[in-house]
Amino acid sequence: MIKQLLVIMLLPFCSPALAQYPELADRVLVAKAEKKLYLIKDGVPFLEFPIALSPKPRGHKREQGDERTPEGRYILDFKNQDSDFYKSIRISYPNQQDLHRAELNGVDPGGAIMIHGMPNESSLPASLIQQFNWTDGCIAVTNGAMDEIWAAVETGTPIEIQP
Repeated sequence: MIKQLLVIMLLPFCSPALAQYPELADRVLVAKAEKKLYLIKDGVPFLEFPIALSPKPRGHKREQGDERTPEGRYILDFKNQDSDFYKSIRISYPNQQDLHRAELNGVDPGGAIMIHGMPNESSLPASLIQQFNWTDGCIAVTNGAMDEIWAAVETGTPIEIQP
């Protein structure tokens, strides 16, 4: 009871995104074919966002430079407010399976796969940029969406990227 009262008292002082969505996501789901990112709590999506991927969105990332977004289960392991994009959250790619597959094929698996906002240096409107698959394997959202995701996702949250 005291905890609920404290939350109600402090809610007006929280960020708008956190005040609107006081629950934190316990999982993130990316459906590449739908071009959607879902924030999930207790198995129920509570927010969804349109995404942009890379020019080659089909298939699992196999190596550095293949312009593909990985598929599988990972962890959101680092938040960066000072990235080349409007905020970014790193995805723990490559995992052990990815490293093993890359080693067998004699390739560099790549890395630095993120959920991120718009490029900091871009003067083009997000509504135009997001019509295209433009990343190098990352998952791009608008800056407004990135603020909501940032507020609702903690480091350590699992992410599943589906074909």
